[in-house]
Amino acid sequence: MRKPPKPKPLLQDADKPVQSRPRKPRNPAQPNLPLDPMPDRVDPCLALLKTKPPKGRQWAFEVKWDGYRLAVHIEPSGVRVLTRGGHDWTDRFPSIVAQAKRLSVSTAILDGEAVVFDEQGRSDFGKLQQSLGGRGGKRTSREAVFLAFDLLYFDGRDLTGTELSARRHLLEGLVPAGGEDAIRLSEEIEADGDVLLRIACEHGLEGIIAKDRNSTYRSGRLGDWLKIKCVQSDGFLIVGYEKSTASFGGIGRLLLAARKGDELVYVGGVGTGFNERSAGELRKQMDKLIIGKPAVDTGRKRIAVFVLPKLIAEIEYRAWTHDGKLRHASYKGLREAQDNAVVYALEQPSISDT
Repeated sequence: MRKPPKPKPLLQDADKPVQSRPRKPRNPAQPNLPLDPMPDRVDPCLALLKTKPPKGRQWAFEVKWDGYRLAVHIEPSGVRVLTRGGHDWTDRFPSIVAQAKRLSVSTAILDGEAVVFDEQGRSDFGKLQQSLGGRGGKRTSREAVFLAFDLLYFDGRDLTGTELSARRHLLEGLVPAGGEDAIRLSEEIEADGDVLLRIACEHGLEGIIAKDRNSTYRSGRLGDWLKIKCVQSDGFLIVGYEKSTASFGGIGRLLLAARKGDELVYVGGVGTGFNERSAGELRKQMDKLIIGKPAVDTGRKRIAVFVLPKLIAEIEYRAWTHDGKLRHASYKGLREAQDNAVVYALEQPSISDT
């Protein structure tokens, strides 16, 4: 059998030792490696709704927080706080801004959620809205806490093309877990997704988030992040209300609509979840939008007041009835336009269904 040829040393004579090229001293006039330009804004990565937690070691889990999605931009010139839609809310979160200035970093973009906690330590969207003066209010919130769950830019480097596990490692070094500061870490929880969801629901939380550890940061709802809810919660347009002398703000029931293609469809009403303050603020907003005829067919309503479909209410509900109405609905608050509030879209029948 013929022997294979002996490999030759790469670019060397066999009898000479391998040596590297002599190092030259660095030319002081040579510029340093260029830094990545810091973006003015990054469209957020959004979580895709699923009914069950995913399986697999690549999935990391966190609590689903109920607040306003924000990006905190830290620069030598100062700190900016931007909403999901890109609106500047820096002046509305002074505590978060002050804490961001104390972080040991020169430039960074933190992705996270501004929340206000209730007495049980759960994020409460209604309390956050009240702290900001209600929908359209201009009040500053000193109660709000920013829960950071991602790091998109760090000390001159764009991290959006880096996998989540590396971004989280840097974030955990920048924002320590625990504490009482206005910026805190949204911690990953080592647990089976099904078990974690059950525990979250038992504690009255909104649900959990699952994130692919190997994914880069991609804007939009592409499935790298998933949300699994204990109860359904979505945005619906207010198209009117039924009067009641026995209820807060004289609101017996809100009349709601969802989108279906280019049209609006009535999906029932909600008569719970109000308190005196939220109902009073809501009534003021609705009374500015009163119209003579309903914008959508709500059926026969004897004591209804109809409004232009401009206000988006966040509604918590358990299920849908067979005729397309919300079941066990509860009002949570009004969504802000600056938060890129989304109106629930009903599925349209496909060609094969018709």
